[in-house]
Amino acid sequence: MPACLLSADGLRGRRAARPGRTPPRVQGTRTSRPRSKQSDAHAAYAAYLAECPARHLLDRISNKWVSLIVNALADGPQRYTDLSRTLVSVSQKMLTQSLRALERDGLVTRTVTPSVPVRVDYALTPLGKSLVPVMQTIKAWAEQNMDEVLAARAGYDATP
Repeated sequence: MPACLLSADGLRGRRAARPGRTPPRVQGTRTSRPRSKQSDAHAAYAAYLAECPARHLLDRISNKWVSLIVNALADGPQRYTDLSRTLVSVSQKMLTQSLRALERDGLVTRTVTPSVPVRVDYALTPLGKSLVPVMQTIKAWAEQNMDEVLAARAGYDATP
């Protein structure tokens, strides 16, 4: 069991309760309706713990290149060179590492077509497509609120 899975008495890996104290409650244990397997799986990970796989996934999808790659692939498959043109300032090394990581996590597929030169296409998997609305919302929010953020930064930087 990974260190972040919940057990009946709370988060596994936490210090045991002192004698005479009740163990920490797991959210949702007093519910009267039966929980589905899917909701149990969602509640099983605690991303606030450093070694939790959910924490590592959050680290991955919060990477700036990952969010831009997911947004770029939202309209359909793209060749590696098209992605590198879309993501203007990404280095070849960083794009390759990000695409490999997304492929490993099951968010992107890589299709090699034997030709001269070899054609490599990247596309979002169904799991990757489920991430698109979140990424598009974050991208739109950043674009819509950039003036306010810049003003806040200027105000902060101007204070002694």
